[in-house]
Amino acid sequence: MKPIVVALLAILFFNPVTAQVTLPQLISDHMVLQRDVPLTLWGWSAPTDKVIVKIAGHTYKATHSGNSWQVRLPSMKAGGPYTLEIAGQVVRDVLVGDVWFCSGQSNMVLPMERVKEKYPDEVANADYPEIRNFFVPTAADVHGPARDLPAAHWVKGDTAGVLGFGAATWFFARQLYQKYHVPIGIINSSVGGTPIEAWISEQGYKDMPAYAERIARAKNAVVVAPGPGTRRILREPDQGLSGPVKWFDTSFTPEGWHPFWMPGYWADQGVKGLNGVVWFRKEIDVPESMAGKPAKLFVGRIVDADETYVNGVKVGNITYQYPPRRYNIPAGLLKSGKNLIVVRITNTSGKGGFVPDKRYELTDGTTHIDIRGDWTYKVGQVFPPRVSGGGFALPSAQNEPTGLYNTMVAPAVQYAIKGFVWYQGEANTFEPVEYKKLLPALIADWREKWQLSTLPFLYVQLPNFLEVQYWPSESQWAELREAELDALSVPNTAMAVTIDAGEWNDIHPLDKKDVGDRLALAAEHLAYGEKDLVYSGPIYQSAVVQTDSIVLSFTNTGSGLMAKGGGDLQQFAIAGADKKFIWADARILGDKVVVSSPDIPHPVYVRYAWANNPEGANLYNKEGLPASPFRTDEGL
Repeated sequence: MKPIVVALLAILFFNPVTAQVTLPQLISDHMVLQRDVPLTLWGWSAPTDKVIVKIAGHTYKATHSGNSWQVRLPSMKAGGPYTLEIAGQVVRDVLVGDVWFCSGQSNMVLPMERVKEKYPDEVANADYPEIRNFFVPTAADVHGPARDLPAAHWVKGDTAGVLGFGAATWFFARQLYQKYHVPIGIINSSVGGTPIEAWISEQGYKDMPAYAERIARAKNAVVVAPGPGTRRILREPDQGLSGPVKWFDTSFTPEGWHPFWMPGYWADQGVKGLNGVVWFRKEIDVPESMAGKPAKLFVGRIVDADETYVNGVKVGNITYQYPPRRYNIPAGLLKSGKNLIVVRITNTSGKGGFVPDKRYELTDGTTHIDIRGDWTYKVGQVFPPRVSGGGFALPSAQNEPTGLYNTMVAPAVQYAIKGFVWYQGEANTFEPVEYKKLLPALIADWREKWQLSTLPFLYVQLPNFLEVQYWPSESQWAELREAELDALSVPNTAMAVTIDAGEWNDIHPLDKKDVGDRLALAAEHLAYGEKDLVYSGPIYQSAVVQTDSIVLSFTNTGSGLMAKGGGDLQQFAIAGADKKFIWADARILGDKVVVSSPDIPHPVYVRYAWANNPEGANLYNKEGLPASPFRTDEGL
């Protein structure tokens, strides 16, 4: 045998070719592994490949099952950074600490970028490289569990990465890190506007036949082409863009425009039932001191989409209603004296316009110009009513049972975690009674999939939202909160009450610090063993009906009950056997609340903060944590 051939064979024998090993998305640079529990690492390769794993000076050999491999590592203490080698692939900057799987809908998604004006110091001073975030991109499929998560990566909690963290999870993680000084990993698997049904596995519905039938229908659904009876109605062009001079241009002369008070909705100011495009314009005076400088234009929040222009130049646009409009004005665009702001709004359903009680101003950081008040408007385009056709659409996978579990939960169940954090419910407020079954079902399902029946499950009770009601009334939001309250009967759960952290006109309130901090308190108690910690506000426990009053008892009273801000307790309602509720007098007596009314001589039932937006609800414990809304007439 020729020497060169012998040499090549020797190289191949002693240095086998690196296996073609695929790693899951979670096993990547900057990852956080769960401390103090045995760990599973996994991936995919040919069954004949030898997969060797090295970490912290130890070597482990993986076992195969078909094209999948896995290796079990013994528990590790918090620390790092480590280098992880898997079949020649190197994963760098690996930390060992606590990992939380955080999920839900848009309020769990809402990033620090959206609240940077509210918490500027938090963003500027973010220097927590041992807090890591793995944000799972949206993917949905009803046909079965996916092999891996969509492509993503771990991000450090520094000034470069903090804006991409979910705001609630950032404050949650930061509080835990500051207290325990161990690395914190956040896996944020959330999708805006999605119902809880989409996050539960097919097995999680084993005791719910109606859902099993729905899952089967979704799997077999096909798209049917529109039939011959379908009519297509073409839209006329937008007059504001189709004429010789565009309506945003500074040379355009407005004629026939109507007055409009901004902020507000056009349905309330003379344009009823219109879906389409409406243009708004206003001239503002800019002082010499601002002329030529870069500035920022805040146009509140808009329903639905907008394109915004300053002096004929487009400064920004957003395609849907929820994000705040915060547009940068480049240097040189503003001039001394009259400046023109034009906003083109497109709306396809509901009331279009400018959401009240938001920030509407032009500022360079020193000078602030209020842009609210008298504007003018003109309709540019009217959308015709939708006409039903002869077919039906494939159901949206992200709204169907199992649709998000399969793609955004199932691929992560081998990854060891400290516990779960859940912030969802807005999409289920139309069926709050059903939620009483679905939330416990989700908790049981996820614990079963992670094979730990006592994994801590933390969740957020929905905050206040929508218009204030000034008389006791029914409320689906209150019923949904009740369903969340009832889930505390599931062992090893804790709930963050946020009835004081919402905004009447925004389903995405900016106060995410209270949310994250209260979740962290719950974690400290439930997951970190702080058994004497006051981690929750008062929770209704029982009621005793006396002759002319009802005496309420609570858990989690801490060092005592109080009416926040002083004065009388608010938002207590009382009723007799007829369940016709009126506002009641309520007073704190020791660790109890006594509720009565001279107009209800024989009271039977009490409700507290039972409304979409119970303004003034002020029962707290002295640790500053709010009481959960409740009613004593549940199910009656």
